Amino acid sequence: MELDLRNLEPRHAHDLLTSSIIPRPIAWVTTLSGEGALNLAPFSFFTGVAWNPPAIAFSVVNRDDGSRKNTIVNIEETGEFVVHIVSANLLVPMESSAKPIPAGEDLAYVKGIHMVPSTAVKPPRIAEARIAMECSLDRIVTIGEGAGAGNLIIGRVLLYHAEQGLIPNGREVDCSRLDALGRLSGNRYCLTQSVIESETN
Repeated sequence: MELDLRNLEPRHAHDLLTSSIIPRPIAWVTTLSGEGALNLAPFSFFTGVAWNPPAIAFSVVNRDDGSRKNTIVNIEETGEFVVHIVSANLLVPMESSAKPIPAGEDLAYVKGIHMVPSTAVKPPRIAEARIAMECSLDRIVTIGEGAGAGNLIIGRVLLYHAEQGLIPNGREVDCSRLDALGRLSGNRYCLTQSVIESETN
């Protein structure tokens, strides 16, 4: 079977990509507007970019009407954000934050989480997140225009927060304790319940 994505409806291309590129980690991102209004939103086009300097990236796709989401607008204004890893116990508040919420009113709609001050950046971090990364903007790469176009945000990780006991050897996160959600397609997620260790890697 061969599909020419240049001739597909954008939503069809979306469904193919999101059901093929699996599992995807979820970046749960806090930002502040220039006026200080909080925004909280999840993004599953998310990955690491480099470790010298430590850098991560996630993509914010434009809304169906072509407008840009508050996350990218805020990052352009302030150059700062915090990325959290979503553990299984945070599924419900994470999904709540994905719904359209009036600007600056996220915590009135998203239950079960609390914000605490960050150290190196102004946007706060989620106290219940087992991992949080305070970031400064490195650059934004825009791909396409209008509805569904992507805005790849690359950030340098300035400060890393981990729940007590999550890094037992001081170097690597214990993936079983992290219990991170992986995004599949539609309303489906997965967990890291089976681990394969390779002798050749």
